[in-house]
Formats: sequence, C-alpha cells, structure tokens
Amino acid sequence: MHISDGVLSVTISVATYALTLAGTALSVKKVRDESLPKIAVVTSAFFVASLIHLPLGPTSVHLLMPGIVGALLGPAAFLSITVGLFLQSILFQFGGLTALGANAIMMGVPALTCGFLFKWIRGSSRMSNTLAGALVGGLGTIFAAVLLAVFLFTSGEDFLGVAKFALVAHIPVVIIEAAVSAFTISFIYRVKPEMLDWKNF
Repeated sequence: MHISDGVLSVTISVATYALTLAGTALSVKKVRDESLPKIAVVTSAFFVASLIHLPLGPTSVHLLMPGIVGALLGPAAFLSITVGLFLQSILFQFGGLTALGANAIMMGVPALTCGFLFKWIRGSSRMSNTLAGALVGGLGTIFAAVLLAVFLFTSGEDFLGVAKFALVAHIPVVIIEAAVSAFTISFIYRVKPEMLDWKNF
C-alpha cells in the first residue's frame, strides 16, 4: 500500500509533506534516549514486514502493521513509520519521495490513533490485552486502506476504480493483521509486559 510518484497532485503532496514534518517533529519530542532500542526494533519489523508484496489485480497487498506499531510505540509510532517508509523509498523504490508525505500520513495517523485506543481499552489481563491487540491490528489496516482510497480519489476519476479495488483487496489483510497483532501482544504480555507500557515516551 504505497502511493507512487506522480499519482498525487502537487497540492496534496505539499500539504501531506507539511503534515508529516509536523507529525514527525511532535513524535521526536516524545522520544527519550532509553526508548530508542525499542523504536529501532519495531521500525525494523515494520520495514521488513511491509516489503513483502502480493500482487492482486491492479494493486498489491502486504502487511501494514500500523495497529501493532501504535500499540507498542504510542506517540513515537509516527516517527517509526516515517523512517521505515523513507528507507523503503530510497532503498527499494517502494512508494516515492514525492509521495512520502502522503504515505506517512496514510499509515502514521492510523498508528497514532490505534496506539491511544490500545492504551485506553487494553485492561490489565492477558486476554483483554490480546483482544485489544486484535482490534487495533484490524482497525489500523482499515483506517490506512480508507486513507489510501481517499488519496487516490483526490487524484481523479482514473484512480477511482483502483481505490475501490484496493479497499476490497485489503479485507483479508485486516483479518491477518488482527491475528498477527493479537498473537504478538499476547506473547509480549506473557514474556515482557513492560514493553506494552509507553508512558515514558
């Protein structure tokens, strides 16, 4: 789910870049030195997982991970996703540098939203954390897919069909993301529950 160079209008590209710079700056302000290793590990996982694409018609699908990134990093999630997308863009040409702002908004905003939602609903038991992980994993993907469709819709009628297809194509991804997030949160809660606490960011 990467928007390529040349798809978005100059106005949208500039506006999303400005929002991304602001979001990244706010995210950086919330980061403490002791949190950097955790951010690096989560960013690496996001970078690798979203590199594996499965072609599907005029689009492709892959793990997005905004829900789990948000649950693990909270306010630092936007920074993590922006760095991951930037590296994918310059190293593998996934997405484009002119569309980096839109791609960061498309996945960073759902990550932030899901992070705070997870913190609000997670409860104190392993089961409640697992269910919260499943919920934010699925919702993060839905939110990102909707933002993708909105960005493509603003690019003109030529992309309207692709936008609709992209939404439908990501339905299986929603289910997979929910399952992966539930398993990950459950495992982390069992072996190192303090990793789910990002109050120090």
